[in-house]
Amino acid sequence: MTRLLPFPIVSSCLLALWLLLNQAVTFGHILLGCLVALVGGRILTVLEIQSVRVRRPGVIMRLLARVTVDIVRSNLAVGRIVLGFGRRQRAPGFVEIPLDMRAPYGLASLACIITSTPGTLWVNFDAQRGALTIHVLDLVDEEEWIRTIKDRYERHLLEIFE
Repeated sequence: MTRLLPFPIVSSCLLALWLLLNQAVTFGHILLGCLVALVGGRILTVLEIQSVRVRRPGVIMRLLARVTVDIVRSNLAVGRIVLGFGRRQRAPGFVEIPLDMRAPYGLASLACIITSTPGTLWVNFDAQRGALTIHVLDLVDEEEWIRTIKDRYERHLLEIFE
C-alpha cells in the first residue's frame, strides 16, 4: 500500500484541494483528483524528504500560542505605522542573528514564523556561519531583535526538532 500511496495524508489533501478548486464533486473530477493525488504523492518520494521526529508536543502548543500573540501585536504595531499614528521617524533595517539551530524543519518553521509576523521578513540564512538575516520594518534596538528571535522562537524550536 505504501508503494501506491507513500504519503496518504498528502494525497488525500491533494484530492480535497482538487475538488475544492473545481467546486464540483462529480465522477470526472473525483477521478482526475485521484490521479493528481497519486502523482503528487509519488513525486514527493523523488524528493527524499527526511523523516522528522517531533518532540515535546506541549512546547509546540506554547510556541503556537506565543506566535499567535506576537502576530496580533505585530499587526497592531504595523497598522499604527501605516496609519501614521506616532510621528516618530521610522528606521527600517537588517539584523543578523547567530542561530544554534541546524534542523531543516526547525529552520523552515522559523522562516514561516518570521515571515508571518508583519513587519519582519526572513532575508537570508548562511548555513556555514549559522547566521540568519532578517529585515525589520521599524528597527529600534538590534540586540532586542536578536534576543527575541533566540529566546521566543529558536529555543522552543530546538526543543521540538533537535
